[in-house]
Amino acid sequence: MRGQKASRGRPTGDFLSPRPFLRQMSGQRVGVLGDEQLAEAVEAAGCVAASDDTIAVDDVECVLVDGDRSVVDLVRSTVDVPALIVDSEGLPSVPRDRIGTALDRLFGGDASVEGHPVVAVSGPFGSIDAVFDVALMAAEPARISEFSVADRDDQIARFRADGVVASTPAGSHGYNRRAGGPVVASGTGIASVVPIAPFSTSAGHWMLPIEAVELAVERDETPVELLVDGRRERRIDPDATLGLSVVDTLETYAVPELIDDPAAN
Repeated sequence: MRGQKASRGRPTGDFLSPRPFLRQMSGQRVGVLGDEQLAEAVEAAGCVAASDDTIAVDDVECVLVDGDRSVVDLVRSTVDVPALIVDSEGLPSVPRDRIGTALDRLFGGDASVEGHPVVAVSGPFGSIDAVFDVALMAAEPARISEFSVADRDDQIARFRADGVVASTPAGSHGYNRRAGGPVVASGTGIASVVPIAPFSTSAGHWMLPIEAVELAVERDETPVELLVDGRRERRIDPDATLGLSVVDTLETYAVPELIDDPAAN
């Protein structure tokens, strides 16, 4: 990703520009980010499975990725090829029992590539990349803090809550949806911003351009943590402002008739 590897060669705003993938399947190297069953499915399809613990596989035609946790690992890795995702909540994916068919269709040319924004959350600490969501959360159980949401420096809301989460279109199918936020269509460049367990039931939620979102902690009454794609990253000081920006594109394969499209759920 940014700072680790070269640009993917696509504009960061070009999130839905399908392109064909035309190669023959036999003997093709496929990176595997997941369990042994995925590697076995790759070998059974006539491809060569390539994987290691550092996710630094070279010379692969695509990477087979097992679920959203592994998608986060991929985004934070040095691998720079499109991914075929298995069983994702928020990204187009294939069922585990159709991996072989999906690879056959992919290498036969019956697949396209879709782009999904990779977002950097930036603050005094530097920046961290995300593909699903960015959240500020009170670090202690049964404690709340005060948060604000701004649209390019213009504060639009201030509220007391357990936290606040800003989600990409891919992330809007996850915690955002369970917290009462809307599902955002892929390719829109829009983030859904939702309070987490707000003190007031009228706190609402907001749809903003990803590049416009700013989050802040407004009170020094309880420690607040930054979570990126569900992973605890660090404590955030009061009055620190965090901004979002699109810095890269995660490319994923779409295989007609096999893809489980979250937009349809």
